Amino acid sequence: MTACPRCAAEMPDGTKFCRECGASMVLARSCPSCGAADEGGRFCGDCGAVRDADPANAREAVRVPDRPVAERRVTSVVFADLVGFTPLAETRDAEEIRELLSRYFAECRTVIGRYGGTVEKFIGDAVMAVWGTPTAHEDDAERSVRAALELVDAVHVLGAGISARAGVLTGEAAVTLGATNQGMVAGDIVNTAARLQSAAAPGTVLVGETTARAASGAIAFEPAGEQSLKGKTTPVPAFWARRVIAERGGRGRTDALEAPFVGRDDELRLLKDLFHATVREGRTRLVSVTGIGGIGKSRIAWELEKYLDGLVERIAWHRGRSPAYGEGISFWALGEMIRGRAGLAETDDERTTRTKIAEMLEGLTLDETERRWIEPALLALLGIETGIGAEQLFGAWRTFFERLAATRTVVLVFEDLHWADAGTLDFIDHLLEWSRSIPLYIVTLARPELLDRRPEWGSGRRNFTSLYLEPLPDPVMRDLLAGLVPGLPESAVAAIVGRAEGIPLYAVETVRMLVADGKVVAGGDGTY
Repeated sequence: MTACPRCAAEMPDGTKFCRECGASMVLARSCPSCGAADEGGRFCGDCGAVRDADPANAREAVRVPDRPVAERRVTSVVFADLVGFTPLAETRDAEEIRELLSRYFAECRTVIGRYGGTVEKFIGDAVMAVWGTPTAHEDDAERSVRAALELVDAVHVLGAGISARAGVLTGEAAVTLGATNQGMVAGDIVNTAARLQSAAAPGTVLVGETTARAASGAIAFEPAGEQSLKGKTTPVPAFWARRVIAERGGRGRTDALEAPFVGRDDELRLLKDLFHATVREGRTRLVSVTGIGGIGKSRIAWELEKYLDGLVERIAWHRGRSPAYGEGISFWALGEMIRGRAGLAETDDERTTRTKIAEMLEGLTLDETERRWIEPALLALLGIETGIGAEQLFGAWRTFFERLAATRTVVLVFEDLHWADAGTLDFIDHLLEWSRSIPLYIVTLARPELLDRRPEWGSGRRNFTSLYLEPLPDPVMRDLLAGLVPGLPESAVAAIVGRAEGIPLYAVETVRMLVADGKVVAGGDGTY
């Protein structure tokens, strides 16, 4: 395999042009900085730049030339603009408006940076950002759409009465490597992206056909028809970007009937903000999400997982469930987390388990003493070792997560915590007590029965947030059904909403049952 000199994608030996970005592979051994041919050595013989970056990390290691160099690249461009800001500015003091814009632009830089993009420029109350330069990734189009969706949502920082819209376009552009801010990208793609943004409705993201095709694995799109854009001689096919439906590249996507995420935007935003506060402060944080069965606790955790998977931050995600039959089963959720981290299946034998746990620990910065202490404790968690005291186990497990957190933010999601054994609850308390200055983001999902067992759960903790999910109001439940089964007769909608009593799972399962029984049938136009 040979790494592309432009985007670092690996291509089979003998490939003449990169299948990801179209660059010539003839220069595969050329200096990434000046392009000079060089068959060996760590540094370029012409300019002294590092040549031998690990191909596996080449996308992040490509160096920008000291002087601007122009070339053609596949890029994704985002234009986002505020709607309703001009009338607001007419009624506010100039200093207040400047403060509002400063806050919004700071939020834009933060959001764009989280997805690996670069702000090209701010124009009035609009922002332009680019992906694909100076570093290219195979999922730049998806990153740009994820960022656009969040930019449109981020206007909540400005207050009521203001919304945003965005346009995203992917295509070839003239890129000036080494340039900063304005002048990085030029070409028709820039003008067309700006026109797409102008054609978008407030609160929406409109994208081009190439972008939709490249990001369709993880983003839900709907056809928006051909758009007649100012300055374009022919209409431009466009699509509405609706929501993120899977992890990066489409991982975790399901073909089953899935309801849209509605009515919990504020709660999800809070989970996102608390995660970023954990990263920023480097402190352990516990968020306890509670609510009755079927209210949407697992769904909000899934939305958080999809969101975090799209960010550029290094994140170690863990998720474990306490089974309803868990009486007498200790630390089951924690064991699931370790199995997932080590790549183990529940059915793997002892030899495989020992091998993979050892391999997992090799990737951590551990001295020999710590390793001899942690490895048996992890094996005991998986039922391989015995005879280790609870105090030693807690200390070893905590140290494992702390060492993991040295290079990334560790996320621990405990599902169905109301069924967990007392030891699991004690271990979470142990983490909060002893890992205060470590970026651990702990999210627990539980029914209110947890508070019957532990009335003091989370009380007195500085970095503790309690989030209770209430039943959804009828209008929101109707929105859920409209997104799940468009065109459902009003009589059926009213009956389902009435019976569900604000519990999303009840409504979704009722619809799935009707579909399975053939009582609700999809039509050719996408309605039911």
